[in-house]
Amino acid sequence: MIKEKFKNKALITYFMGGFPSIEDSFQTAITLIQNGADILEVGIPFSDPVADGVTIQVAHEKAIKDGITPIDIFNLTKRIKEKYPEIPLIAMTYYNLIFKMGEEQFCKIAKENGIDGFIIPDLPPEESESFKKIANSFGLSQIFLAAPTSNEERIKLISQLTDDFIYYVSLTGITGERENLPWDELKQNVENIKKITDKLVAVGFGVSKKEHSKIISTFADGVIVGSAVVKLQAQKDFKGIAELVKNLKEGLLEA
Repeated sequence: MIKEKFKNKALITYFMGGFPSIEDSFQTAITLIQNGADILEVGIPFSDPVADGVTIQVAHEKAIKDGITPIDIFNLTKRIKEKYPEIPLIAMTYYNLIFKMGEEQFCKIAKENGIDGFIIPDLPPEESESFKKIANSFGLSQIFLAAPTSNEERIKLISQLTDDFIYYVSLTGITGERENLPWDELKQNVENIKKITDKLVAVGFGVSKKEHSKIISTFADGVIVGSAVVKLQAQKDFKGIAELVKNLKEGLLEA
């Protein structure tokens, strides 16, 4: 289901579940889908989101302070899936939440509530065998991240283990909007990955406007945007979210 969305260049949008409230995050999801998002990444609030920049960290903190739990997020994803069954939902979370609930129970509940896969930034490929086996047994994908610091050997390992696509981190560091990205280096790195594997590659971290998606779509298979969405989500600016997604989608289609 996820891979099908890459027939044309895929626009993957992240939002934080339960932020600023459950209903606001539901409206954010609907706005993203109605304006061109192909795949949704759903953030599950966690106390120590090491891969995330300030914008998304604040969203994590607010949702946790409000008592939002993984079960609340799964109830949310069920509602989204019932309304838009054709849209893949990928849960982006941290391994401690999975460990606390139990790998099999976490996957079971996720599957029952519309989740199609996982991105777990703090679960390295070398330590993922148990969870990946369980996730795959439920028909759930596991998506791994590659970075500018990933050498050829590691890219090969990630390529072997990732399902559907590789999430390529555009730059070293944490999530967050950037005015510009290291375009030459980014293009070269993605092209090098494509020489190693036939897996699809989507680029995230720093993507925030039409010009970014247009450039990235010339050498990658998809674009991932997160902080730019969450910034507008915090303001309950659904009109702004709609405009952002339309512009990013236009950039993909124009390339």
